[in-house]
Amino acid sequence: MTNGNSTATPAVITCKAAVVWKSGEPLKVEEIQVDPPKSSEIRIKMLCASMCHTDILCSNGLPIPLFPRIPGHEGVGVVESVGDNVRNVKPGDTVMLLYLGECGECLNCGSGRTNLCHKYPLGFSGLMPDGTSRMSVAGEIIYHHFSCSTWSEYVVIEANYAVKVDPRVSLPHASFLCCGFTTGFGSTWREVSVEKGSTVAVIGLGAVGLGAVKGAKQQGASKIIGIDVNTFKRDKSKAFGVTDFFNPKETNKSASELIKDATGGLGVDYCFECTGVPAMLNEAIEGSKVGLGTVVFIGAGMEKSGELDYIPLLCGRTVKGSIYGGVRTQTDLPKIIEKCVNKEVDLDELITHEIRLDEINKGFEYMKQPNCIKVVIKF
Repeated sequence: MTNGNSTATPAVITCKAAVVWKSGEPLKVEEIQVDPPKSSEIRIKMLCASMCHTDILCSNGLPIPLFPRIPGHEGVGVVESVGDNVRNVKPGDTVMLLYLGECGECLNCGSGRTNLCHKYPLGFSGLMPDGTSRMSVAGEIIYHHFSCSTWSEYVVIEANYAVKVDPRVSLPHASFLCCGFTTGFGSTWREVSVEKGSTVAVIGLGAVGLGAVKGAKQQGASKIIGIDVNTFKRDKSKAFGVTDFFNPKETNKSASELIKDATGGLGVDYCFECTGVPAMLNEAIEGSKVGLGTVVFIGAGMEKSGELDYIPLLCGRTVKGSIYGGVRTQTDLPKIIEKCVNKEVDLDELITHEIRLDEINKGFEYMKQPNCIKVVIKF
């Protein structure tokens, strides 16, 4: 591959990337071109990335079918070059690539109540904020996945979407914090504040769900019920803090019935729905307490909408949606990184498979296996 000279104007870089050309097709590792960063952007040499369920959705053309495209929204790399106006990072810094930013000045950032920044939003256009792409293949532009596209040896992102990584945090752990685990963990203290002694249910025990379990445990929940149709998750989830595990497929009861049985018929104070399966949204609502229950929808499902039963909602329950667990990238994420440094959060249990970039389709096969939690891509 060809690198730009760090002492001169950066040049176009030719490198390898995993490209999806058509919805549902296997990815192809292609030779692509990555442009230099513009004034407020940085170009990053990827060191490590990971695979998330949302990458499957992206490859299948959801929520918007934009092709050719490079998936990937979890990853860590070293800054190779920066634009003239970049001040928060410099060449040589190791950073996490994120899909949300935080300006600290807009109405939402100023409120302190949300992580959805107006200036640096969650992007669905597949392009940089200026409406262009920094990647191409044989002269054809390649669409980004959200703000980044981490399944490429080099990538350009807006500098505000990057957060420095403490060198004491392993690269895979930092990659997991770019989306999945942080989404669940943050939701227990940013979207809602799980009180000490409260009861919690988590539906879906992938990386997001295990993050919610760990967050609820650290918040002092007295009972944490884990629901998953994969019994392999029993031991994994208990390592993170689940007190009661149930697989609905092993019973003739629904998820909400199992949750109520474990709470004396009352339901839980907080229920975190991490699958995105439409039918489970109503189960999460039914499994929460009448009058007091709060449900947080976290999972990204295959369908854009599902029918909600409004009668349980009329009975005083609260429902809240969540992106990245409500975690503000510049304000809150460093606190989670610090917990990893202090060993308050250990993410080793999440790593189940490792691949190289040229084995990317093998990674999708691993994600179908019952023992898979997170697939790590080594560059």
